[in-house]
Amino acid sequence: MGLPHPYILGETNWKTVKDMNYEVAIQPWGATEAHNYHLPYATDNYQVEHVATAAASIAWEKDARVVVLPTIPFGINTGQLDIKLCMNLNPSTQMAMLKDIVDVIRRHEIHKFVILNGHGGNHFKNMIRELSFYFPDIFTCSVNWYEAVDLKEYFEDLGDHAGEMETSVMQYIRPDLVLPLSEAGPGDARKYKIKSMREGWISTQRQWSRVTNDTGVGDPSKATPEKGEKYVNACIQKFASFLVEFADIDPDALYV
Repeated sequence: MGLPHPYILGETNWKTVKDMNYEVAIQPWGATEAHNYHLPYATDNYQVEHVATAAASIAWEKDARVVVLPTIPFGINTGQLDIKLCMNLNPSTQMAMLKDIVDVIRRHEIHKFVILNGHGGNHFKNMIRELSFYFPDIFTCSVNWYEAVDLKEYFEDLGDHAGEMETSVMQYIRPDLVLPLSEAGPGDARKYKIKSMREGWISTQRQWSRVTNDTGVGDPSKATPEKGEKYVNACIQKFASFLVEFADIDPDALYV
């Protein structure tokens, strides 16, 4: 086994941390929910943690002193409350947790904070606005790792839950947890009857058990680990580049 990585808080130690001047704290945030028949409930957590640690490794080699906090494994799943053991945190609970986390890093002179999101049901934009009210000296950003590059360049089916993309990524990073594709459901999703909702400019919460029979939204049948490797590594490189810039930037000189 290798030495603990100093940029992963959960595996490093006080001997390292006490003298380390970290510049950026990264909070991976996932979810625990059903992902069709073939993917594990913790799919979002495995993916976001993989991206966070891999990107932090690249950034660290470029002298960006980042630290990855332990992944928060529960997300907003209010539309899946009737699906067995889909775990839910309400947005107000997430906000309370964020305030406590930011309070800790602020006390230890880390003034840059990135929420790395791995779950489509999580939305942190308004929470960042509130954090900036309570902690104006903390430069906070959020990113959905899976939006770092254009999905259309890597996948045929653009379904957003347990489809070709997520299946491909899990086949690459955790193949031991992926059942054969012959056991996956088709990921068919029912569409809204209201035209404006189908067009996407009216937003509402999807009631998962009414939308899909297998909890998937998207066809996983064309997934391959090779597709997953290309896509997730492209996202990692993009996020790592951001971390290097973010660690270096003066928040008071952010605009050109």
